[in-house]
Amino acid sequence: MKETKMVQDQGESTSLPEALLKIAKRELREDRCTREQSLEQLRNWVAKNEDLQNVRGDDTFLLRFLRAKKFSIPMAEQTLLKYLNIRRTFPHMSTQLDYLEPRLGDLIDQGYIFAVPQRDKHGRRVVVINAKGLNPKIHTSCDQAKAHFLTYECLMEDQETQITGLTHVGDFAGVSTAHVTNWNPTEFARIFKWGEQSLPMRHKEIHLINVPSTLKWLIDFVKNRVSSKMKQRLIIYGSEKELMKAVDQGCLPLEMGGTMPMREMIELWKQELAAKRDLILGLDKIVLLSDRGIQRRSSFNAEKASNGGPNFVSQIESIEGSFRKLEFD
Repeated sequence: MKETKMVQDQGESTSLPEALLKIAKRELREDRCTREQSLEQLRNWVAKNEDLQNVRGDDTFLLRFLRAKKFSIPMAEQTLLKYLNIRRTFPHMSTQLDYLEPRLGDLIDQGYIFAVPQRDKHGRRVVVINAKGLNPKIHTSCDQAKAHFLTYECLMEDQETQITGLTHVGDFAGVSTAHVTNWNPTEFARIFKWGEQSLPMRHKEIHLINVPSTLKWLIDFVKNRVSSKMKQRLIIYGSEKELMKAVDQGCLPLEMGGTMPMREMIELWKQELAAKRDLILGLDKIVLLSDRGIQRRSSFNAEKASNGGPNFVSQIESIEGSFRKLEFD
């Protein structure tokens, strides 16, 4: 007998504020009719897809894919497949996301990555990435990746965040050569290549501060390999004053010019992770049997050929080699 293909709809009835519905209509082309019809179509597609098993059928899970692709059913289907495929391909980084696991829990407790409790003026959650919270002598790239996946899985469970999107603030103070060389070049290249198109999130703003001049080289390299939309949303600031002009002060830790101490923000974030722990761990029950339904684009290889340059992994290895010779201030 075939395994259950879809977890039944939980009978969820979500009432969203009027202001949020207006944002959804304006930015995502979402209204009640579109939402209900799209959910029905996506559920039917999942039920008929022989490569999927135990997919959650509740609104919140399915809407993350529909909203990320502005209710294009084919694109939402592809994103769902790619999302499950990245979890299947990198299970050591994207599954068993338990904040109580000692290594992952320590990284969270050190404040490497967390979402601040307040929303900004656009209604977005602000994700803080703090380089000082990662000790590359203790934590591996796997620990680092799991912390990111856990953060995003938790935030994607919130429908308001699905609509408004995320703001990122990265503080690179304290970055060392060991931070950069913590990753295997090949694995970094694969994660980077797949990540943007596989996780159903709306990255609206990316603000970076305290970026060493040597690290700007790597950031420029990354910017040249993301969509033009993402490239425009990534900004580097020279001071906290500049950063606070772009990000609400109440959404920054006290240590970055905000009002609430980082420790308090971390503790509140851990409470959120605790509340959604079972949901996040339950994602591991979803099974993608084959990646045959994923449409692959050849533009990546075409770009390499047209530029006449080395492949992506070779360039990453070249950068890694260069950084091993550097010493950061």
